[in-house]
Amino acid sequence: MEDESREQLVLGRRGLALGAATLSMVGATPALAGGTGKFVTANNNSYDTLDPHVVFDIGRIASRLNLYDALVRWTDDPAKLNMWLAEKVDISPDALTYTFTLRDAKFHDGTPVTAEDVVYSMERILALKKGAYGLFSSVVKPGTTKAIDAKTVQFKLSAPYAVFMAVLPEMWVVNAKMVRAHEKNGDWGGAWLARNEAGSGSFRLAHYDPAVGFSANRFPGHFMGWGPEYLDTVEFRGILEVASRVLGLEKGEFDALDGFTPYDQIKRMRGKPNVQILAKPSLRTMYFIIHNRRAPLDDVNMRRALCYAFDYHGFINNLLDGSVVRNAGIIPDTMWGAPKNLAGYTYDLDKARAALAKVKGPIRTLTINALAGYPQSGQAAELLQSGLAKIGVKTTILSQPWPVVAAKLGNEQLSADLIPLWRSAYFADPHNWTGYIYNSKQIGKGNLSFFSNKRFDELTDKALVLVKQADRQPLYEEASRILVDQAAGLFIYNTNYYGAFDKKVRGVRYCPIGDAQDMRWQWLA
Repeated sequence: MEDESREQLVLGRRGLALGAATLSMVGATPALAGGTGKFVTANNNSYDTLDPHVVFDIGRIASRLNLYDALVRWTDDPAKLNMWLAEKVDISPDALTYTFTLRDAKFHDGTPVTAEDVVYSMERILALKKGAYGLFSSVVKPGTTKAIDAKTVQFKLSAPYAVFMAVLPEMWVVNAKMVRAHEKNGDWGGAWLARNEAGSGSFRLAHYDPAVGFSANRFPGHFMGWGPEYLDTVEFRGILEVASRVLGLEKGEFDALDGFTPYDQIKRMRGKPNVQILAKPSLRTMYFIIHNRRAPLDDVNMRRALCYAFDYHGFINNLLDGSVVRNAGIIPDTMWGAPKNLAGYTYDLDKARAALAKVKGPIRTLTINALAGYPQSGQAAELLQSGLAKIGVKTTILSQPWPVVAAKLGNEQLSADLIPLWRSAYFADPHNWTGYIYNSKQIGKGNLSFFSNKRFDELTDKALVLVKQADRQPLYEEASRILVDQAAGLFIYNTNYYGAFDKKVRGVRYCPIGDAQDMRWQWLA
């Protein structure tokens, strides 16, 4: 971890005071002296689409965070939920009706953001059935979101939903009139919005090339206002090669890298005179998605054999130099709802062979789909391949960019047997790591493992209709133990965020939801 003085240098001294216990209004940013300029971020992902309702991941969140706004937004660390396009919310006593009052805000074309735009955005998400659809589909039915007047929008849920406010930051509001003007053959403007934008965010699109990335200019009319020192232009480039990203930062070609830079490179860059490192605990757990419906992985004994065949200690302490901590379950140990002293799997080939001996039916060659541009994903794939080879299980590793892998997720036929990746924090609630990605109602949506367990469903369903954390916590703890017992996934570690920045970067406000890719706070000294 970096020392406190270095961290303060990166974070700056202008953070807005936000209440941790309640929703807070983020006010206009004060004008301070300083310079303006262009900020270039090199990411390990390509930006194959700009449609905010089609994708739901951290790798491509930069376009959503910077080009669009939502009713509420997560900021800072620990993550706090703030009023954003909405200035207030009234929640009915039965927790079924949420009524939001909008603040004065404009889209990039100068038209006001209205309740009708919010309604259209929710209806579009529900119709497309992509991206964050699974966050809302169980409780928000088509046609139930209403514009009471131009500044008032109301959601009527079909059942209490403890995380409704927490997931609303993924309901990005689009300019309904603009998108409707580009609709073709009932596509909800999808073809157009994939390459253009219709948002109200801090920056408006200047140029987009799916093979390179996108650039955007400061939007002068943003409701939060601007000081003269803030960035004129932000650019996000997709560059898969780690060496190219690191070298570019050291040479001054880039101002920041993503938070997935391998730790050996982070250690090396610490000695560079023009580089500073922001180190923060994250809420991002690494695991393998296991296809629970495809033989032989539909046999719990096969899944347990996989979990015993992975060398956790070697991966964390040797390959990653102890830069992360073992996390035996899917919920980060630093998050409430993670069971204490969870007994996870250890590297034990004898137990792996014993589990394998119980598997019924033939054991075929398994496919591991690693993520190109993420060295740890490939290393984890190779380590599991080595362990499985020692117990007589053959594997094939296929390395592909994240957008290619993501396009196959949720498809029972196309999705690979095993995928080493990360579960990031999309909202600060245990549901993010449990019910949303393992409840059987989410199969094909959030549940990309095709896992199904009756008791797990009962626990996570009940947790969503309760209000108090004290009542919900034991349900998530039991649910987490079920995932480990059933080897629903191969759970490895909880990572730390290591953000590499040029020395001239100021004002970074890290949030574990978004990984510091919200650019409106930053400036160049």
